[in-house]
Amino acid sequence: MTKDSAEDPFNDCELDPEAILGTHTFEDVLFTDETETPVNVLTGETPAHSRATVEEAKEFAASIDTKTPQIALPASVESQVETQSKPYTAAAFFHFKATGSLELHRAYHAAYDSGAFSVDFEADYDSGNLTITVERTRDS
Repeated sequence: MTKDSAEDPFNDCELDPEAILGTHTFEDVLFTDETETPVNVLTGETPAHSRATVEEAKEFAASIDTKTPQIALPASVESQVETQSKPYTAAAFFHFKATGSLELHRAYHAAYDSGAFSVDFEADYDSGNLTITVERTRDS
């Protein structure tokens, strides 16, 4: 495979498609009922803005108007406190916060945008695991 072709979906990627072919599971990356939320030290309670259910998070992610499917990722406790935001955020299913690296993010994105690959994912909000499966559909 050459990386020089302008038609190569992996032209701007550090990784070759072989790095993402098959099924890969990223553990504990999704928003779950166990996602850490801040606690008010004076009252011992979680602030109202940080209370949320997995269903709310999934609905929020699904409501994002984009051609790329979104998943609900946990927001950091710091961002919840500083911005008084919900304990989740939405991102593309191949976001680097889920896959663990910008290189994987770029490779999954290239495969998803290419007709040469079939890319499916399963978001298991009970376990917090994200499973991404990539298969070659034609020569690339």
